[in-house]
Amino acid sequence: MIKNKKIFITGGAGFIGSSLIERLINDNQIIVYDKLERDSLKSKPYSNHANLTLIEGDILDLEHLKKSMKEADIIIHAAAIAGIDNTVKDPVRTMSVNVIGTYNVLEAAKEVHLEKGIDRFLEFSTSEVFGSHAYKSEEKDNMITGAAGEARWTYAVSKLTGEHFTEAYHKKYRLPTVTVRPFNIYGPGQIGEGAIQIFIRKALKNEEIYIFGDGTQIRAWCYIEDMLDSLMACLENPKAIGESFNVGNAKAITTIYGLAQTVCRVLKSSSKIVFKEPLSVDIDLRIPKVEKIKEILNIDAKIDLEEGIKRTSEWYEENMQSLPELPLIFNSTN
Repeated sequence: MIKNKKIFITGGAGFIGSSLIERLINDNQIIVYDKLERDSLKSKPYSNHANLTLIEGDILDLEHLKKSMKEADIIIHAAAIAGIDNTVKDPVRTMSVNVIGTYNVLEAAKEVHLEKGIDRFLEFSTSEVFGSHAYKSEEKDNMITGAAGEARWTYAVSKLTGEHFTEAYHKKYRLPTVTVRPFNIYGPGQIGEGAIQIFIRKALKNEEIYIFGDGTQIRAWCYIEDMLDSLMACLENPKAIGESFNVGNAKAITTIYGLAQTVCRVLKSSSKIVFKEPLSVDIDLRIPKVEKIKEILNIDAKIDLEEGIKRTSEWYEENMQSLPELPLIFNSTN
């Protein structure tokens, strides 16, 4: 168990970061460093916890990062410009934050590690790094992207560059790093992108559900609690250091159209499913191979898709009035 540690989390106000804090906050000091463009913290029961410190900051500000991080024992780097939609809107910002920002976080972490030592540096990458056809992709598979300038690959390359930086800092400075590649994580508290939460929110109101493309794209969906089990193992188990792990549920697989149908059926919704032109090049198939995390960290996803949809929809029903509006443009395949 992780106890009595100072844990520094970039992007800690986001969906996964704020969910992870719930596992850690009672026994540790948590420092969240976030621009607060999305704030999932305010809806959490621990939002006023004595162990929580919130610093509004930008990972592009290296000096502020260094000052804020200097006493950390564990560093979790979850801050990023995520999703294809945001990359379409501003590709320069995506590259800057995900590449230069990650470099800055690593530089600040290196200084802390050389001065006093840290226990772990956990970095979030993405399943997008595996390219357009990712079937049972293993951690060491080749990573192939498409044409320069295409939004999906701009995002993927920015995250892959972060992986290379993280691996380089591990090799050169012995920074105790771990990289995780999440595959389509969903669950209570998610706002912004995320097909399941968008489909659920539409279905609860019996509004039209948009699918961009033909709906045959295949994904493996992982419930947030299974993701958090993986993250805790990465933080606690010394065998994780220097490794990268796929994190997902290889058993919860469906097409995007099948997902929309399942959400409507489970929620007894009368929403109409409407097909629209894709926003960007798409990924036809994305299913992880998760044997490595099973073998090394003894982690396996447990929550099936229908159960996850039920649990997620209950949260949205309770919190619908306080949620921000859905984006006008969103990618329904992530």
